[in-house]
Amino acid sequence: MALAACFFTPTSSPQPPSVPLLRLVGVSASSSPLTPSRQLRLSLSATAGPYFSSAQSPLFLYGSQNIKSLVVPLALGGGDGDGNDGSSGGGDHDGGEENAGDNNRREALMVLSEADRTLASLPKDLATAIQAGRIPGSVISRFFELEKSPLLAWLLRFGGFKERLLADDLFLAKVAMECGVGIFTKTAAEYERRRENFFKELEIVFADVVMAIIADFMLVYLPAPTVSLRPALAKNAGSFAKFFYSCPDNAFQIALPGISYTLMQRLGSIARNGANLFAVGTTSSLVGTAVTNAFINARKAVDTSSAGEVENVPILSTSAAYGVYMAVSSNLRYQVLAGVIEQRILEPLLHKHKLVLSAICFAVRTGNTYLGSLLWVDYARWVGIQ
Repeated sequence: MALAACFFTPTSSPQPPSVPLLRLVGVSASSSPLTPSRQLRLSLSATAGPYFSSAQSPLFLYGSQNIKSLVVPLALGGGDGDGNDGSSGGGDHDGGEENAGDNNRREALMVLSEADRTLASLPKDLATAIQAGRIPGSVISRFFELEKSPLLAWLLRFGGFKERLLADDLFLAKVAMECGVGIFTKTAAEYERRRENFFKELEIVFADVVMAIIADFMLVYLPAPTVSLRPALAKNAGSFAKFFYSCPDNAFQIALPGISYTLMQRLGSIARNGANLFAVGTTSSLVGTAVTNAFINARKAVDTSSAGEVENVPILSTSAAYGVYMAVSSNLRYQVLAGVIEQRILEPLLHKHKLVLSAICFAVRTGNTYLGSLLWVDYARWVGIQ
């Protein structure tokens, strides 16, 4: 809404005029780009007598190009300060999202006010998201809680960790769970495979476990739900880049107020994460098998008696097979685990009982890791690499 004050000098008169009164006059829809039902004009009217000549009669701001007026914009109601009034009416199909953006901005600014903080004290990407109305006040409250921990405050400096921690304050605990379970299960599998040679081939075991930890970390990191703080794409970006940019990081994650994802965008999330996990799985397996073969060959050169005991692992076929396995099986399992089981089922039920929630998440993730190990053995035998 805007009020336009037009000031004019009355014509000379032998009698002193009465004190002019302020009058609010509506503006027609054709003379202003603003919403007709929300436009008002401020002019002067006299209580008695024609005190203005025709040349000096009150002219309104809209519809005249020959006068200068003082325009005082007021942010009233649900307006966003940019000419939008926050109303979802008027046939605007984006009205609901605009109104949600206004609510998000209002909530976030209220949380800032209560915490005696300013936008300038926040990271630039977070402040930009607040101004754009993309995040609600609950996200800002979580940011302030995370800042209290020195470790989490340090991780919040990194965009990827910040987006995930703001969406799930247990994200770091889940990374620790997954990597801890991965170390245990991978070491147990190596011992089961090598038995009496376990300590003799300890360097090989170490290389395999390190690569497994990297893969486990990426399996938690990539499919995790996020609060998107990414900057806007360049205008000349391609259509594929724009599409995948609009996809969520987890296909099943709950959208924030004012944001919605189509079915194609959620399917695009699975495809994008699948491509990323294929690259991660192939690379980690490639490095792991190469290091393993290097240790095997070095041992054979030193101890010729063990030359026929251990065979080299096929590098390319194993790496490609593991990449496909992570892109399909691991991708889908971890998407469902993070987006459905944890965020949609466990979190709403146990959000006030973090210790219980963490314990159940640990149990579920341990079961998922065990299931993944069984599926990998069956898959490896099916493709003929074991």
